[in-house]
Formats: sequence, structure tokens, C-alpha cells
Amino acid sequence: HYDRLKDPLGVMEGFADHIAPHSDAQLVLAGPAVEAVSDDPEGAEVLEEVRAAYSRMPSDVRARIRLAALPMEDSEENAAIVNALQRRSDVVVQKSIAEGFGLTVAEGMWKARPVVASRIGGIQGQILDGVSGALVSDAGDLAEFGAAVTSLLSEPERGESIGLEAMNRVRTEFLGPRHLLQYLELLSKLMQKATAS
Repeated sequence: HYDRLKDPLGVMEGFADHIAPHSDAQLVLAGPAVEAVSDDPEGAEVLEEVRAAYSRMPSDVRARIRLAALPMEDSEENAAIVNALQRRSDVVVQKSIAEGFGLTVAEGMWKARPVVASRIGGIQGQILDGVSGALVSDAGDLAEFGAAVTSLLSEPERGESIGLEAMNRVRTEFLGPRHLLQYLELLSKLMQKATAS
């Protein structure tokens, strides 16, 4: 999203300064078409800041960055585009400054992609650092962010292994059937206590 709490400007600057010089990677910075999201008045402002920073970057770096404003009119079309972007990514990034449960994190993990994300909020419960993804301790530290992404790009077998572990983590911890089983276990315990009394 083009949201300050998702730090798209930091992602782009981190890519330009700490990933692009050490790899042949490309960045797709994707978010909803801001005019289609009525409950996000800052979206257009943030996107304009990102575009302005993009225009000031050297042309060789700009050639490796794509700013995508995804259509929102058709939810299935939007989902298909996001799915395609995530499935074709070598690394998925969620460098949020604040976050609860990271949907982008879970989606990337489910698609067996290694995810680099900030060690904040619910994300730190989603990713086991170094096992099912990589957590960046300081969301504002662009060098740390860049090093985490570059490390996964330079070791594709490790990235693949982390991606598979990530998918398994989502399967066992975050899907609906897991939550249903937890509710059933809780209800069973409560019923046992009630009948024992």
C-alpha cells in the first residue's frame, strides 16, 4: 500500500542504496490505485512523494524500479495481479513501521517465497527469523534491510529453503482449520471443567 506505515519510500531508497549496487535485482513497488481507495486520503500524497523520489534517482536505478498502482474495481483481477507478483518474486518485502498481522507477509509465506519484514507487531509472531523468513530489527535501518534482501538474493537455495519452511509455517499455524481446532480444544477443556464441577 502507498501508506507511510508501510514505508514505500524507505523500501525504494533501501533498494536503490543497498540492494541494487550488490545485485541485478529489480523492485516492483505495488499498491492500490490511490484514487480507488476512498478510506486512504494520504495514499495519493505518499504515492506522489514516492514518484518524486523516484524521479531524482539515477536513470540506471530507475530502470530497475517499477511503481505499480493496481486496479481495485475488480477484486478478482486485483488478487490475480498480486498473486502473480508474489509468485514471481525472489523475495517479498514488508518493511512496515507499524503492523498487526501482516497479510502481505502471510501471502508471501504461503506462496513459498522468502519474506523480509520488520520485527514489529504481529509480524514477529509470523516469521521465525532465519528459519521461515528474515526479520529486520530496525525498520528505519535501510542498510540492515538491504543486507537481509541481498543475502537471500545471493543464496537462492537458502531462499528456497526458507520459502518452503514459510509455507509450512502458514499451513500449520495460520490457516482457518488450525484456528477451528484450537477453538474445539478450548471448548472441550471448558466442558470437561464444567462437568467435573
